[in-house]
Amino acid sequence: MAGAASWAPKLGLDLEGGTQMILAPKVEGAGQITSEQLDQAVSIIRQRVDGSGVSEAQISTEGGSNVVVSMPGKPTDEERNLIKASANMNFRPVIVATQVPSGAVPEAERTPADKLPVPTAKPVNASDTNWVDAALMKEFEATSCIPPLTERPTSSDPAKPLVSCEPGTGLKYILGPVEIPGKWIKTASYGLAQGAQGATTNEWSVQLTLEKPEGAEAFKSVTQRLNAKYLANPNDPQARFAIVLDDSVISAPASMAVITDGQSSITGQFTETSAKALADQLKFGSLPISFEIQSEIQISATLGLQQLEMGLLAGLIGLLLVVVYSLFQYRALGFVTILSLVIAGVLTYLAIVLLGWAENYRLSLAGVAGIIVAIGQTADSFIVYFERVRDELRDGRGLVAAVENGWARAKRTILASKAVNILASLVLYFVSVGSVKGFAFTLGLTAVADLIVVFMFTHPMLQMLARTKFFGEGHRFSGLDPAQLGAIPLYRGAGRLRTPAESLEVAKGKNARAAGEAERRQTIAERRLAAKESAANEKQMVGSRGAGSAKSESSDDSKESK
Repeated sequence: MAGAASWAPKLGLDLEGGTQMILAPKVEGAGQITSEQLDQAVSIIRQRVDGSGVSEAQISTEGGSNVVVSMPGKPTDEERNLIKASANMNFRPVIVATQVPSGAVPEAERTPADKLPVPTAKPVNASDTNWVDAALMKEFEATSCIPPLTERPTSSDPAKPLVSCEPGTGLKYILGPVEIPGKWIKTASYGLAQGAQGATTNEWSVQLTLEKPEGAEAFKSVTQRLNAKYLANPNDPQARFAIVLDDSVISAPASMAVITDGQSSITGQFTETSAKALADQLKFGSLPISFEIQSEIQISATLGLQQLEMGLLAGLIGLLLVVVYSLFQYRALGFVTILSLVIAGVLTYLAIVLLGWAENYRLSLAGVAGIIVAIGQTADSFIVYFERVRDELRDGRGLVAAVENGWARAKRTILASKAVNILASLVLYFVSVGSVKGFAFTLGLTAVADLIVVFMFTHPMLQMLARTKFFGEGHRFSGLDPAQLGAIPLYRGAGRLRTPAESLEVAKGKNARAAGEAERRQTIAERRLAAKESAANEKQMVGSRGAGSAKSESSDDSKESK
């Protein structure tokens, strides 16, 4: 991985170009492939491609008979063979199992060589611990089923034991040789389980039917052995059998009964969705289908690069407008905004590069769009903070106190805003498919970078600048000049405090700003109604003044006559 490291981010299919392969299915024997089988084959290929570390791959069917695989870059021979191979599902008994998600055992903590297991006899069945020798135990200890994952093969010798992981749980297993191949699975379905009296329960289960006679007879023999272990100790891992797809465990239930007719029910903490998923994997997991590559072409990234250039141009224009606004509105303080944006951009870029190294993350055009959209959202955080500081200055506080009080008010707003952004990004990421995930990912990533910059750079920087002469004394180009902001300080010097009349002027200034904001938010109908009320009030005041004048004149006349 270190040899492939680069300071340039890895690009997605739409920006880098890549390879498009059209696969034609080959069915063993004279059978015909169904649409359900083809859809399940696509699902298995997608799991294989994702598991091999390739991201941003696009896999779909074409014409109901072919599969189209598009992936960035050029696939290796191993990836081609992985895509072409038929699915491989089988049943293996469990010999050793961890009870919690398990990573690789550190070298210093691994079992000493003199304590490694040594087979004492030839294994008598697939569950026999004599399958576990020193080499297999070393492999088991060195395998990690939690990130960082150990790369594992997807095909193995069915006559030999296997070290395997359960991807959904991170559990690690040593499994015996294959006892029931997937080709013996006749059908699988899912539904609500039935109790001992035949009544339907609220638990979901998966029903499995094996071909007769070979599948049913083999399953009877296996469940007899495993059930004896279960009756002796329900927690014994050797009472379980693993359902293995491409050498990964998809489920490992215990044998709670002897199955004599080839029809079994798998129960557990299933939801309807998970029960259906397992049933589909059992039904189609061992497909008698392999693929041959009909055509392989290189995809040009010309269109994507053109769109990228236009997107970057739009982003630069937006960034320039933010810079101009910041300098116009905040004078020298605007340089803090610009520097904060630069640092946020560098953090985002480094995160994308590091994710490309570690997780093979690829930046797509949609991801670039997410970064561009985030420019405005990032600038919002600084604007909220600066405006809170300026409000404190208008109240007559010194800059040091204004920065601290303004930060106390602003950080709650910033945290609430970014929490909404991150939550929206997570929801969009998990419910969307395709390139939309790239947009959601970079949008959330930039929100996290924004929080880091505001808390770790912008606020400390403003605290430091508040103690400088240029900003602390309110230079007119600092953007924090109390006189330009209409502030009247609480302490006027020489023992003088701000008078009540001057405090009233400050309040009036605040109320005027609030009234102006309220007026801008009014609808046309509200403005018309306000105009009518204002006209009526003015007419009433004019009438009152007229009546007062008439009364005064009458009083003057009476004085003269008197």
